[in-house]
Amino acid sequence: MKPIKDIPFFCSWSGGKDSCLALYHAIQAGGKPRFLLTILDETGERSRSHALPVALLEKQAQALGIPIVTRSASWDDYEKVFIETLPEFKRQGVQFGVFGDIDLEDHLAWCRRVCGYTGIETYHPLWQRERSDLLNEFIGLGFKATIISVKQGILSTDFLGKTIDKDFIAEVKNQDIDICGEKGEYHTVVTDGPIFAEAVTIKMRKQTLIDGYWFLEVVSE
Repeated sequence: MKPIKDIPFFCSWSGGKDSCLALYHAIQAGGKPRFLLTILDETGERSRSHALPVALLEKQAQALGIPIVTRSASWDDYEKVFIETLPEFKRQGVQFGVFGDIDLEDHLAWCRRVCGYTGIETYHPLWQRERSDLLNEFIGLGFKATIISVKQGILSTDFLGKTIDKDFIAEVKNQDIDICGEKGEYHTVVTDGPIFAEAVTIKMRKQTLIDGYWFLEVVSE
């Protein structure tokens, strides 16, 4: 990866642990965060991947002190909408896009391709790191994350609402899955950590099955 020190960047923001840890590392490396970018669903009310409400995403952005930019898209036009958003970032001096991918080659290629249209470099600080190291680092740094989605038939809904902690690592190691959820086994929402000015409080509501995923509805308090 090219050095990011003193260079403005945007972070592809899911609201979950991997994008948050990637943001942390980009900041620690001296990068200058300018924007969080989140793609919402067609309604414009929830994030495309994690189904987080806009109000909660805005609370995260406020606690991080980084403006959030949102756009609405279906899965079919997700790429088009993402690409169309980047020229404005470029005009405001952004030179890097920060992503939380770990080792999915097609994701890496996608990030490089969509950013490349605008001449923005990509920065993947978690790339090819050992899974347990990432989770232990995330916990050790003091980040707090709650599981808000599990893939049907892969993880039990009993995991919904659980905190990412040492007990979670021990429990999930007995499952036949990627313990970081890199293949979509589960998703999280981050509510606190060393780059948060204050904790984001959430309230848990009902569980809903959508397109093969169980989602725990969460709202900011």
